[in-house]
Amino acid sequence: MALDYDDRTDFDNAERGFIATLKPMTIRNADGAIVFDTSGYAFLDGPCPDTVNPSLFRQAQLTVKNGLYQVVEGIYQIRGFDVSNMTIVEGDTGVIIIDPLISTECAAAGLALYREHRGDRPVTGVIYTHSHGDHFGGVGGVLPDGPGEVPILAPAGFMTEAVSENVYAGTAMTRRASYMYAIGLKPAADGQMSTGLGIQTSTGTFSLYPPTVDITETGQRETVDGVPIVFQMTPGTEAPAEMNFHFPRHRALCLAENATHNLHNLLTLRGALVRDARVWSHYIDEAIDLFAADSDVAFASHHWPTWGTDNLVEFLRVQRDLYCYLHDQTLRLLNQGLTGVEIAERIELSPGLADAWSARGYYGSVSHNVKAIYQRYLGWFDGHPSSLWPHPPEAAATRYVRAFGGIDVVVDKAAEFARDGDLRFAAELLKHAVFADPGHTAARNALAEVYTRLGYGAENATWRGFYLMGAKELREGVYPTALNLAGGMASALSIEQLFDTVAIRVDGPRAAAESLVIDWQFTDLDTTMRLTLSNGALIRTLDPRRRADVDLTLTLTKPRLLALLAGQGVEGIDHTGDITALHRLLDLLDQPDPNFPIVTP
Repeated sequence: MALDYDDRTDFDNAERGFIATLKPMTIRNADGAIVFDTSGYAFLDGPCPDTVNPSLFRQAQLTVKNGLYQVVEGIYQIRGFDVSNMTIVEGDTGVIIIDPLISTECAAAGLALYREHRGDRPVTGVIYTHSHGDHFGGVGGVLPDGPGEVPILAPAGFMTEAVSENVYAGTAMTRRASYMYAIGLKPAADGQMSTGLGIQTSTGTFSLYPPTVDITETGQRETVDGVPIVFQMTPGTEAPAEMNFHFPRHRALCLAENATHNLHNLLTLRGALVRDARVWSHYIDEAIDLFAADSDVAFASHHWPTWGTDNLVEFLRVQRDLYCYLHDQTLRLLNQGLTGVEIAERIELSPGLADAWSARGYYGSVSHNVKAIYQRYLGWFDGHPSSLWPHPPEAAATRYVRAFGGIDVVVDKAAEFARDGDLRFAAELLKHAVFADPGHTAARNALAEVYTRLGYGAENATWRGFYLMGAKELREGVYPTALNLAGGMASALSIEQLFDTVAIRVDGPRAAAESLVIDWQFTDLDTTMRLTLSNGALIRTLDPRRRADVDLTLTLTKPRLLALLAGQGVEGIDHTGDITALHRLLDLLDQPDPNFPIVTP
């Protein structure tokens, strides 16, 4: 590996087209609370400290750059106002917003900055490139009065995938995301150091307006406010529902999150469906064929653009080859009998990839992406019989500690490995010590120190986040989650999706002895949903044809259902039958824990 720190191309591109920014770069909500703030990153102007991997420090210097930038005439970007970018395309009568960030406050601040310098143009279109929350959550900030007649374009399957990722498993994903993005750490040489994709995530108000126009096929053409756009479907890449698109008039290519200036995740550390490296590489290659010759610039929903046809083709070629190489080499070694962990230790990128700044593992890593590819094809089981039925962490920990001769012996042995520089095995031993005796101060402090040292050395921002947040939990206790992505999506969900969120909270063992049937008649939707609790499973049937002995019939509207699920009670809901059936159902629902521990039992 020979990284060229004298190469300033990325810095030149990240600064190109700068118009203005906020001073200070601090965004607040209506109550005055800070939801995004980059004022603490002044240390990035100095030399790299010994508490940060130099490569990651360089990436942080690039991602902290913020403001309104011109990409080409008629296309502008708001960068550094959140972890993602918001792109603004000028149309005949207004502006088209691409990916309005995570928070409404940040999106509104970005649009206000644009209007200050380009005029008070109305929003006449919105495009969601894909189904991740940092690309649609701020839509309420650019359409504060609701969508009205403004078209909202998104790839087919957007709502299904947005719900499955941000709602169904949202509590666990959001909790893990708070460690991945180091939300509990302050920007500092020994603290938060960018996310790799952007400088940090915002913590403001989350929103979602459902799409009104589905993009269903590659080559589909749409005109929004007089601007022609040609789309390329890229399902299964960085998100299950994602798309690239081209602006022929501007000779500009939007790459969504399929090609960014780092190695991306095939399985993000917060959790998600495993992405397909093979099709990811294929769709990048297809984008080159479809659009490169007619493009002078390529931009994405993170990082900075690449200008010049030859330059953007080279950038895309590296990205294409990167995902193809990881996929094919993992499969080659997998078929030789190596497990995911073994492949991750053996695989090395070819020099042309390893030396490219745009292929460095600031967000994804070769190590955990290789394990994700293994998981995609062979699942969690590594083929060894001992892996079929292992003890859970606490039970295994007590046995390891007993086998070593006690927790003090384990802590001493871990100290030996740490002194020898084997922090990985020291962490493994101390993990067992902490799970065997969570109150053992020496074990907690030793593990916190090992995690800190591992974090300081990590090139990957999300690894650093997990290591340093893990150390914080060991030293200070559980840090509460600051994000609530699912809450802002509720009103956009269908009633099927809303009842799915109820079903996954049913305590199956407690519900197994209960049996009930409730019909929900929605006057505003002219439809009926039947919920049947049977054998601990809650079954939903839309507009049921089968007759049933119904315990309770409720007549209500969707907004009243949202209020009920928010805990506002049954007042104002008409009913016939046994109202206690509803109370019995609600009593069987678990309350998710948004603040569960990660590195302690």
